[in-house]
Amino acid sequence: MLRVLAVDDEVPALEELAYLLRQDDRIEHVTTAADGVTALQDMVQMIGGGERLDGVFLDIRMPGLDGLDLARLVGGFPSPPRLVFVTAHEECAVQAFELEAVDYLLKPVRAERLSEAVRRLEAASAPAPEPGQDDVIPVELGGRTRFVPQQAVWFAEAKGDYVRLHTVDGSYLVRMSLAALERRWSDAGFIRIHRSTLVSARHVSELRFEGGRVTLTVGTETLQVSRRHSRQVREQLVRQHRGVIS
Repeated sequence: MLRVLAVDDEVPALEELAYLLRQDDRIEHVTTAADGVTALQDMVQMIGGGERLDGVFLDIRMPGLDGLDLARLVGGFPSPPRLVFVTAHEECAVQAFELEAVDYLLKPVRAERLSEAVRRLEAASAPAPEPGQDDVIPVELGGRTRFVPQQAVWFAEAKGDYVRLHTVDGSYLVRMSLAALERRWSDAGFIRIHRSTLVSARHVSELRFEGGRVTLTVGTETLQVSRRHSRQVREQLVRQHRGVIS
């Protein structure tokens, strides 16, 4: 079950959010804070004292320390809680997902929409798979859920607030950031080759250097490696395959 913190400078909105969260069977405990500074102090005390904090439901427009600034500070924690923004402002969504928010809710918050945010928080807070165990990503497809195994993914491509997973069977769109997926699969041989592309080393069959450009073949696709990542990619592939790539 989840332990969460709700933060909002508007007391009625904070009380309503806390009430709705406490009605959810997946929520074990709800703490509240009426401003960003108090929320930060509470988080430092809770985490420093060894108390588990799985998620923060966070307003954006607050006096003093606003929600986006607080999120940036939280991102510097050794094991930061997941973030769900709850706001009346649509225009901050891009910044929120750049900060790797799990979800972005608009006020007034509907109970069914909050329930979906809790579901996403629960999924994001699930422990990483044991070494050697294949991770699986659930993908919603028009009323059906397909489970895409990590080993089947050739590469992942950032698409705004989503990631497109490319496999031999097709591609699937998942709502998460590429940075979050990179952390989740960092020990599974996935390599960043571009700011918007993550590839599986096990599916790389060729690395080519032509006219100053670096490309690699992943499955049946040819992808360009950014100049910034080319040296690191080559070194990682050599280590991964324990061979020499020429």
